[in-house]
Amino acid sequence: MRVLIEERIKKELRKREEQGNLRTLQPEKEGIDFFSNDYLGLARSKELAGLIEERYRALPRIRLGATGSRLLSGNSSLAMQLETQLAQLFQGEAALLFNSGYVANMALLSAVAQKGDVIIYDELVHASLREGYRLSFADRTAFRHNDLADLEYKIVQLQRSHPNGCLFVVTESVFSMDGDNAVLADMVALCQHYGVYLIIDEAHSTGIFGQGGSGLACQLNLHNHFLARVYTFGKAVGVHGACVVGSQWLIDYLVNFARPFIYSTALPDHTLVSIATAFDYIQAHPLLIEQLHRNIRYYCQAVQEIRLPSCVQLVCNQSPVQVVIVPGNASCKALARWLEKEGFLVLPILSPTVPAGMERLRICLHAFNTEEQICKLVETINQFFR
Repeated sequence: MRVLIEERIKKELRKREEQGNLRTLQPEKEGIDFFSNDYLGLARSKELAGLIEERYRALPRIRLGATGSRLLSGNSSLAMQLETQLAQLFQGEAALLFNSGYVANMALLSAVAQKGDVIIYDELVHASLREGYRLSFADRTAFRHNDLADLEYKIVQLQRSHPNGCLFVVTESVFSMDGDNAVLADMVALCQHYGVYLIIDEAHSTGIFGQGGSGLACQLNLHNHFLARVYTFGKAVGVHGACVVGSQWLIDYLVNFARPFIYSTALPDHTLVSIATAFDYIQAHPLLIEQLHRNIRYYCQAVQEIRLPSCVQLVCNQSPVQVVIVPGNASCKALARWLEKEGFLVLPILSPTVPAGMERLRICLHAFNTEEQICKLVETINQFFR
């Protein structure tokens, strides 16, 4: 008997509910923010909002929507000027705007990698990069997270099995669920040695590393060694959208062959103004980034006092994303509820978003969090495990 789609869907939803990981949309909650990606507090900045509105109203014409794709009616001098600004900020030859980081990653990988090529990706890369390699005609394989020995082994094997293809190594600068940094200097050296192309997603380093928020690759002076770099503006920059930075020939290729770019309505003018103004604001307020990194150091010192059961693992990072691994969806949700009851908003990350047994609290630190708030958060976690 043919299975009805309604039955199949409801069965999958029941399975998720039984496993304790059914996703539902929740209304906004009151509490101290330790869960959003608004690392610099710009998404809530009244000062920045005022500057954006002032600049938007000063435009020679007001256009609420882009009215079409960039290749039809959606292009503007405003978009092209912003791309020039972004290319200069990220120290690249050219930049191309996309509607989100997800779309940029998906468009880049699906367009660049062709049949006969291979994409070798860190096993922890974001879902958007996975979507990109699934849409490409290239072969793909994962390497163990930040394991350069495993990466080198796979490069050697795949160059033998794909002698006429291009190899692309894909990683993130700051990993969104673990918060650790890629070993970029060694990875660049390895890729140069074997002549493979390196692509990086800078989503969680944009705005908080490098001069003016230019990201980790620029901070390490490694930016010229990547085929493409993807920067997103919906996290520390506090607005929306994304861009790919690379050579002019790469950008020209994406304009011609990246389907999500070709067939998507362009970003509205208000968003373009918001991106430009937000980066100007970051450059004019370097103390914001300094305060964020002070809070990161303070948190990492404070958590040394926590006494955890052997099954729980606390990981400190140089990024705003800090991790407390609490195995099991039920246990992880219980800690999150405890913190919410005490006034702290920290979200549990459950399987299947992360592997079973690696469920965790993803604690996001911000420039606006006070030392008192951080100290109280740490004390509350300690109380739970007591």
